[in-house]
Amino acid sequence: MKEFTISKNDAGQRLDRWLAKTLPLLPAPLAQKYIRLKRVKVNGKGSKRDVRLQVGDVLQLYINDEFFDRPTPENAFLSLYQPKLNILYEDEHILLLDKRPGLVVHPDETERVNTLLTHIQAYLYQKKEWSPYKENSFAPALCNRIDRNTGGIVIAAKTAEALRVMNQKIKDRELSKFYLCAVLGRMDPREGKLEGFIWKDEVKKQVYVRSRPQPGAKTAITLYKTLAVQNGLSLVECDLITGRTHQIRAQFAAAGHPLLGDGKYGSERENRKYGRHGQALYSYRLEFRFTTDAGPLERLNGRSFQVEDVDFLKEYFSDFHLSQAQSGKVTSFPSSLFSRNFLLFFVLFCLRSPILSYSRFFLIQTAIFYRFLPSKIPRSFRQNPLTFL
Repeated sequence: MKEFTISKNDAGQRLDRWLAKTLPLLPAPLAQKYIRLKRVKVNGKGSKRDVRLQVGDVLQLYINDEFFDRPTPENAFLSLYQPKLNILYEDEHILLLDKRPGLVVHPDETERVNTLLTHIQAYLYQKKEWSPYKENSFAPALCNRIDRNTGGIVIAAKTAEALRVMNQKIKDRELSKFYLCAVLGRMDPREGKLEGFIWKDEVKKQVYVRSRPQPGAKTAITLYKTLAVQNGLSLVECDLITGRTHQIRAQFAAAGHPLLGDGKYGSERENRKYGRHGQALYSYRLEFRFTTDAGPLERLNGRSFQVEDVDFLKEYFSDFHLSQAQSGKVTSFPSSLFSRNFLLFFVLFCLRSPILSYSRFFLIQTAIFYRFLPSKIPRSFRQNPLTFL
């Protein structure tokens, strides 16, 4: 228990607001709970959260000691009352998480609390699986990282042994990470390899692709396969042979097919056209193929994990499903049953012809069952064909 006496400077404040200012690590929902449970007393009695404090009031706080610490990057997890994690797999050694785009993985100068690592720490702390206050406690650590605006699978180690083994497996390429990305245009050939040398400008935080070796440049190899083509975009699966900074983004841009939404390596005009902010890139599948002893991680050997949803698929490749990703077939929309030009001519003919009024019924059926109608057809018709009757 800790005791505080209200001074002139603090008088007139509501109890809950004084508590938030005095204990910045204490999450607001938890503070409200403690007030209700009378673990916060004013002059020896329980009180309501909106009571106004007076000079000389004595507050007794029956709250865990860690919440009285000053905020630092190391204890920021305490301020997360309900950590938000999309867990694909968990055991006593490892966590596989689906990080959504927009979330930074490690604390930095722009964000210290709402990070993937902080959410992991809060999750394990609240499960009582980890505490930084225990002697020689191992802090949960990430085995790989993903850019803020890229989504996908991140591996987190709960133990020092798991971290050591997983880092070695990644170094030895005993696991494969597959990415999905939306690129401008059609890849030719539809399946192949992008190979070059990547040089990083540390000042601009940008990389450049070179066709020949140069001092400071590292080899970069990406295998790719086109999965679908729609509306001037290609859905491409990538298998990274090397793992360089911004490798996929820079190599596809250098090949003339920048990623949709990429503000650093892409086309600002095309990004505005498609209404995409943030690169359309997702680390969607992870496969473990251990060839040597994996110790505590052996149960992962031979297993594959895949995310349930990729944020840009529904918007730009609405007829493609993740279950099709490993089929090896290229899907083009609209279907080969009709070419775009023929279907557009047919639709306009049916709409305008007074003779073939009965064909409008068939037109409605086409709109309902063939969602791949060309984008040149008015949006109002594609959304509600009945308005054209």
